[in-house]
Amino acid sequence: MKQVVLGTAGHIDHGKTALVKALTGVDTDRLKEEKERGITIDLGFAHLPLGPDIICGVVDVPGHERFVKNMLAGAGGIDLVVLVVAADEGVMPQTREHLAICELLGVSRGIVALTKVDLVEAEWLELVAEEVGAFLEGTFLDGSPIVAVSSVTGQGLEELIQTLTAQAEAVSAKDASGPFRLPIDRVFTMKGFGTVVTGTCTGGRIGDGETVEVYPREVTTRIRGVQVHGLSVDEALAGQRTAINLQAVEKAALERGDVLARPESLHPTTRLVAEFSLLEDAPGPLKHRQRVRCHLGTAEVMGRLVLLEAAEVAPGQTTPVEVRLEKPVAVLPRDRYVVRTYSPIRTIGGGEILDVDPPRLKRLSGLASAAVEQLRAGEPGAVVAHLLERAGTRGLSLQELRQRSPFGHEGLEALLEEMRRAGQVVALDGDARLLHAGRFREAVEGLAKGLEAYHAANPLKAGASVSEVRSMVAEADERVAQAALQCLVEEGRAVAERTLVRLSGHEVTLAADQAERREALEEAARRAGMKSATAEELLDTAGLSPKEGGELIQLLVEEGTLVRLKNKHLFHREALAEAQERLVAYLEEHGEMAPAQFRDMLGITRKIAIPLLEHFDAQRLTLRVGDNRVLRGKG
Repeated sequence: MKQVVLGTAGHIDHGKTALVKALTGVDTDRLKEEKERGITIDLGFAHLPLGPDIICGVVDVPGHERFVKNMLAGAGGIDLVVLVVAADEGVMPQTREHLAICELLGVSRGIVALTKVDLVEAEWLELVAEEVGAFLEGTFLDGSPIVAVSSVTGQGLEELIQTLTAQAEAVSAKDASGPFRLPIDRVFTMKGFGTVVTGTCTGGRIGDGETVEVYPREVTTRIRGVQVHGLSVDEALAGQRTAINLQAVEKAALERGDVLARPESLHPTTRLVAEFSLLEDAPGPLKHRQRVRCHLGTAEVMGRLVLLEAAEVAPGQTTPVEVRLEKPVAVLPRDRYVVRTYSPIRTIGGGEILDVDPPRLKRLSGLASAAVEQLRAGEPGAVVAHLLERAGTRGLSLQELRQRSPFGHEGLEALLEEMRRAGQVVALDGDARLLHAGRFREAVEGLAKGLEAYHAANPLKAGASVSEVRSMVAEADERVAQAALQCLVEEGRAVAERTLVRLSGHEVTLAADQAERREALEEAARRAGMKSATAEELLDTAGLSPKEGGELIQLLVEEGTLVRLKNKHLFHREALAEAQERLVAYLEEHGEMAPAQFRDMLGITRKIAIPLLEHFDAQRLTLRVGDNRVLRGKG
């Protein structure tokens, strides 16, 4: 069964709700105030079977200018529009505004219903039809069918249904393989069931019992019932008007504008890159950082449009913008949006979202236009490459790429596999971190330059520590830095020894006076023997200042001549080897040894004996059993 969402549009009191009732038998004015005032205030819903293979979910929208906000909340998911024009009035202000909104939202198919034909003469009806046809020239409804109907007498209803059926057959089915999303347009409670949300499923599918998240609120819940057109179903699909019963969520915690989706599938953001078109009949130019009302999905959020390539936008022009919102929204690239002025409120433009939470784009540089063009018109591989290239050496996780690419999950993963094989993408830890191949090479070369600079600044150090190496790769996380280092090692350009990293050609070369000071420090450590010494004591014995000998002590530690214990005492490796030899001999003969015995055997203090024993424990030579030590593997 093909699912199509049909929306009404048109001026107040032109008969939209009456037409829906005539077609479906459902009065979509459900509110008491709507009944009392005789006008539609909020969205109304019905369903209309069109033959055996198509069913339309019908969204009836209010026509009054004060309720265009509500109209926008229902218009975002429609596939097919019925533009309703009363034959006794013709084209009116909200006729124009609703048509512009539908065009901005990317609706591409529809028909015109000339209503109230029972109130006019045939000649007048002909004149109105000509007026409407002229009004539609150059719009997406140019050349679309115009059907004269009366909801009172039934005139033209059968022709209208036939025309709707033909139009619905031509509508492309929504993709049910993509990520599930349901922008919420209504929240209410049902006795015995709890909180229920409704909306148009704009992508993917969802089933009863599944876990979902309410964005941007980050509220996680479970589904305990799904209905489509009033009937309980196991799952809802893209293109269906859907009602979902949520478990353990209060009505007050949700509102129109929230989005229901799977956990971690969306990224709430206050920054978007988009293409913006200012309507030709806009009251004036749009200025840089002008405060506006942004309608995205079923949400209305205040924000500002940062003009990336212009100081202002004239009516009829299109330009790249950064949308900076005052509260987060949950959207995906290729979603459409509508912009209305802050005050007085009027629809002035809109366009297509192209990137979600993007890196900053420099204004008036020409780069923004190039980026927007790549995102708008590029092939899937070029779009993914652009997103990864813009992410720099930090790269993106697969989850982040899913949230910023306009492709379904399956299509994206197949594309990434193809790009990996072609050498365009570097994947680390499976798909935990994805980098543009060129950016990864930048990370590798940046690390090489970083090591080169480090050696120049620290000629007496054998190499850089792992933490220092990580900081040499701009913006990169630990995985990227580690992969870049591994690449340098595999290319033979770097060496990783113990905890230090150096370029392959780097060697510590000492001047004659430095070599003398180094020898003096080593000799001081030899003389200290088992008693060891602190760095200050070694410097004092050698007659050197910290400035003269501090780096040389570190060099001796890095090359393994000196070993530093936890208590900061330094052992010469020869003394440490002798202590180890005597400890092993004793344990092989006696099985275990107390710290006091070890202290007395070496003639050292407890202050030195305990850290020394802990050193041998850390080297996995000995094992502590109670307070005593045994040889590891023999305890």
